[in-house]
Amino acid sequence: MTARNSRQKHWSKVEYLHEAVTNPNIHVRGTHSYYSDAWTGGFEESVVRYLYGDAYSLQAWEPKWPIDQLYIGDFVCIGAEAVILMGGNHTHRTDWFSLYPFVESMPESYVGKGDTRIGDGAWIGMRAMLMPGVTIGEGAVIASGAIVTRDVAPYTVVAGNPAAPLRTRFPAETVERLLRLKIYDWPSEKLEALRSRLCSSDVDALEAAVREYDLQ
Repeated sequence: MTARNSRQKHWSKVEYLHEAVTNPNIHVRGTHSYYSDAWTGGFEESVVRYLYGDAYSLQAWEPKWPIDQLYIGDFVCIGAEAVILMGGNHTHRTDWFSLYPFVESMPESYVGKGDTRIGDGAWIGMRAMLMPGVTIGEGAVIASGAIVTRDVAPYTVVAGNPAAPLRTRFPAETVERLLRLKIYDWPSEKLEALRSRLCSSDVDALEAAVREYDLQ
């Protein structure tokens, strides 16, 4: 039994994605992103659906189309029972008379939606669903139970089915300033040194602290 499988699950414990992911089509940036797996199987088992590259699909068939990729940034929080729906089942052509995925017509019936991207610092709520090919911006919040069918702008909160913007977390000017800082590209030493400023809402103080740090 592996250490991961023997770990006692609890809502206060999480599964760090960089330690758990084995699928070559899932790309995890950094070492801080996690999945709250206390009530489900692991991230690859329960969250990521219809993505070629798991142990079974690698042995069972050769893909006949480009495989969509899943990119996950650093400091991403993914709530329990969330679903990231990938494009492996996109063989139901709504522009054909028959929606049925006949094996003989499978290559022609597949219509890819592109890669799915979750930006740094995003928060995916419990039981939210991301549809294939969407991009979730830096610092965005996907409310519990939301079904995301379109891209979500950075630092925007969305909710509902289909998910729609509720508000931005900060004024537009503040969002622009945060994006210019490229916080999630900082080395770990800088992140640690400026953590107290990141755990606040004073962008002026954050920028001043960044300038002081960079002059050292």
